[in-house]
Amino acid sequence: MKEAKPSLYMKKILPILLRNRVVHFIGFGNRLSFDPIPSDLQRLRCRCNFHALRFVYKIQETGAVLVERLHGHRASSSPLKDNLLGQFAVKSDPRANKSDASKYLAVHLRFEIDMVAYSLCYFGGGKDEEDELEAYRQIHFPVLSELKKMTKLPSAAFLRSEGKCPLAPEEAVLMLAAIGFKRSTNIYVAGAEIYGGKDRMAAISRLYPALVTKETLLSPSELEPFRNFSSQLAALDFIACAAADAFAMTDPGSQFSSLVQGYRMYYGGGDLPTIRPNKRRLASILVKNATIEWNGFENRVRKLIQQTKQVHERPVARSVFRHPRCPECMCRTEH
Repeated sequence: MKEAKPSLYMKKILPILLRNRVVHFIGFGNRLSFDPIPSDLQRLRCRCNFHALRFVYKIQETGAVLVERLHGHRASSSPLKDNLLGQFAVKSDPRANKSDASKYLAVHLRFEIDMVAYSLCYFGGGKDEEDELEAYRQIHFPVLSELKKMTKLPSAAFLRSEGKCPLAPEEAVLMLAAIGFKRSTNIYVAGAEIYGGKDRMAAISRLYPALVTKETLLSPSELEPFRNFSSQLAALDFIACAAADAFAMTDPGSQFSSLVQGYRMYYGGGDLPTIRPNKRRLASILVKNATIEWNGFENRVRKLIQQTKQVHERPVARSVFRHPRCPECMCRTEH
């Protein structure tokens, strides 16, 4: 129904609304306002999202501290940071040398237990993993758990071949190394607790020792006001990812990653690269990595990433928040 015309809602939904006085849309998010809506309303939504909406002061202030530490206390100002951080954005010193600032790559590892369990994929943990994830599904995704019992669902191998599985940290590190990120790269990892903990993060931590998170950059007292608020912790990650010199997502379908991408696209002026892998094609490469030489693997991954960097206008029925490159948002039009 994402691409449905208004007439469908008038015909199907309005009678329900009139009868029950309320309609609960499940799983729609903000899709009802994607397309088709008048261009002036789409333009207003764009202005609201990229200009009017701001984080509250305590998030801006702590986010500014995070960005400053990531840039080695030599953070520079930009339209993106000014909008993200408001009055807490660092003002550029005209005498400062921009090359002195540390550069960093932000990576959103969408590999929390909820994502792993919902994916129905297998990640090499044997029966213990299968039992743990099924127990989690029974509590948090009971409908999915029942569906597994009643319906023959696609196998884990098929899901992986179709690119439906989240990238595990050890797969993400292969992608980053193949692209060319060196051992000395400063990496900020965004996300909640990774499923598998330190053992799962071992490969990426060994290859990239300069790896940090908000928990390692901020003191316990600085993090304390946010600890019981997952959305506020995510806001700090959003700031760090949006302000990064490069941003890599491991799950292009993630709402968080897509919104970061849209923000960087809108304010980046083409200078803020975002790495958005085609998971289906990447999966086919990873499946063969046991029999492929590193040079061949590296070339295939680089070609894959290069193809995803092509510039396109916002596709029909896609969110203007994720794809702001359109006449109603960031494209200049002749009047």
